[in-house]
Amino acid sequence: MSLEDNPMSPVFRIDVSAKSEPSPPPSTEELTVELLRQMLTGQQKQNKLLSELVAQNAAMQKQRAGELQQWKDAHPTLSRACRRAAETLSEVQTEFLQSVTDEIDESGEHLVDGEYMLNEFIDRFGPRMAHLNGILQVLAQLGTADAVAEQQKHS
Repeated sequence: MSLEDNPMSPVFRIDVSAKSEPSPPPSTEELTVELLRQMLTGQQKQNKLLSELVAQNAAMQKQRAGELQQWKDAHPTLSRACRRAAETLSEVQTEFLQSVTDEIDESGEHLVDGEYMLNEFIDRFGPRMAHLNGILQVLAQLGTADAVAEQQKHS
C-alpha cells in the first residue's frame, strides 16, 4: 500500500478513545442469575408461541367443524347414509382384521424369517387396509353429527 492510498501516515495516528480499567470478571452467582434470566426469557417466548399455536389450531378446528356441520345440514339424507355405510363398513373392517390376524398366526415364522413373505403379506393386505381405513374415516366423519343428534333425541 502506497502513501498515496492512505493520506495519513501511521506516525500521525493517535488513539484518543477513553480507556477504562478492565472490569473484574463477574462472579459465578452473577453468571448464574444472568443465565437463569436468559432461560426465563426464552421460556416466556416459547410459551407465547405455543399459546399462539394452540389458538391457531383451535380456530382451524372450529372452522373445519363449522364447515362440516354446514355440509351435513345441507345434505342430511346423505349424512345419514354415510353413518349407516360407516357402521356396515366397520363390520367389514372387523372381518378383514380377523383374516389379517389369522394369516399372521398361520405364517408368523415365515414373515419373521423371510423378507419375500413379508413383502407378499404387505402387498396383499396393506393397500386394502389403507384404503378401507381411509374410506371408513371419511364416512364416519360425514355421518357423526347425525348419530349424536339421534342419541340426544332418544335420551
